[in-house]
Amino acid sequence: MLSDGQVVAIKRAQQGSMQGGLEFKTEIELLSRVHHKNLVGLVGFCFEQGEQMLVYEYMPNGTLRECLSGKSGIYLDWRRRLRIALGSARGLAYLHELANPPIIHRDVKSTNILLDENLTAKVADFGLSKLVSDSSKGHVSTQVKGTLGYLDPEYYMTQQLTEKSDVYSFGVVMLELIAAKQPIEKGKYIVREVRMAMDRNDEEHYGLKEIMDPGLRNMGGNLVGFGRFLEVAMQCVEESATERPTMSEVVKAIEMILQNDGVNTNSTTSASSSATDFGASRGGGPLRHPYNHDVVAAKNKVDVVDNINNNNAFDYSGGYTLSAKVEPK
Repeated sequence: MLSDGQVVAIKRAQQGSMQGGLEFKTEIELLSRVHHKNLVGLVGFCFEQGEQMLVYEYMPNGTLRECLSGKSGIYLDWRRRLRIALGSARGLAYLHELANPPIIHRDVKSTNILLDENLTAKVADFGLSKLVSDSSKGHVSTQVKGTLGYLDPEYYMTQQLTEKSDVYSFGVVMLELIAAKQPIEKGKYIVREVRMAMDRNDEEHYGLKEIMDPGLRNMGGNLVGFGRFLEVAMQCVEESATERPTMSEVVKAIEMILQNDGVNTNSTTSASSSATDFGASRGGGPLRHPYNHDVVAAKNKVDVVDNINNNNAFDYSGGYTLSAKVEPK
C-alpha cells in the first residue's frame, strides 16, 4: 500500500538476472507510452541498489485463468464472459491499431488477463511485447517466444511475428471462456478438440456439450450469441494468418453479440504459466507444427524444461530487448 492509501501490486526481478532486466526495461518503455482502460496501469518503478521492481495498479479479482478454474470463488456467467472477452479484445486492438508504433503483445493468455473489482478485463505482462516499425512491412522476424497452447503455429514455423499472432492467441482464450479448461490438458489441444466436435446442426450446444464448462452447459438456451462467439473464435485460430480477423473486427463482433442481448457496449464498466523461448530448429531445417500429436502428448515434459529455462526472473514471462530506443510520450 502506498502512502496515499492506494493498494498496488509489485513485480520484482531476481537480483542479477539479465532476463529479468530485459523484461523490466521492456515493460517500462511500453507501459509508459500506452494508456487504455483495458491495459493494466503502471504506477511506478524502482531501480536502485540492484533492485528492479515494477509497481502496478492492484487487480483484486486476479487472473481470468483463476476465475475459470474456480480458484477465485467467482462464478462467471455467460454475459460476464462476453464482457471480459470484449474488454481484452479492446485492449489488444488498441495496441495493434492506435499505439504508435503498433505493439504486438506476443504472450496473450488467460493468466495475462487481469480482472479489477468490477471484473473489467485488463491485459497485462508486456515483457515479451514487440514494437512494429514502419519499415517492417507488417511483420517482425524474431526468435519465437510465447506459451505453448496459445502460440500461433504460423509464427512458430516461419519465425515471422504479426498482429495476427496475437489474434490466434486470443482465439484460444475465447475457447477457454467456453470450456474453462487450459488449452492443453491430458494431451488434448482445445483448438483441435473443438474443431472436431463442432456441429452446426446442434443449435443449443453446437456439438460442444461435452467440452463446455458445465456451468454454461446447464444454462441451456440462455447463451445469447453463443454460436456467433464460437464462430469468431474459430476464425481467430485459422492456420493461415491471412484468414484471421483483425482485433478490431473481433471487437465489433463481440459488441454486436452483447448489443443483441440489450447491453450498452459504449458504457459498460463491468465486464501466468511462463512463456517459452522456443529458439530456431536444430540444423536450420523446417520447424514442425507445434500442435502435432507428438508435441501435445509431450506437453507435461516440455513444461519442466520451460520452467528451468525461464529461471523465474519475473513472475510472468521472459524478456525481449528492443532494437530501437523508445522515448515516453
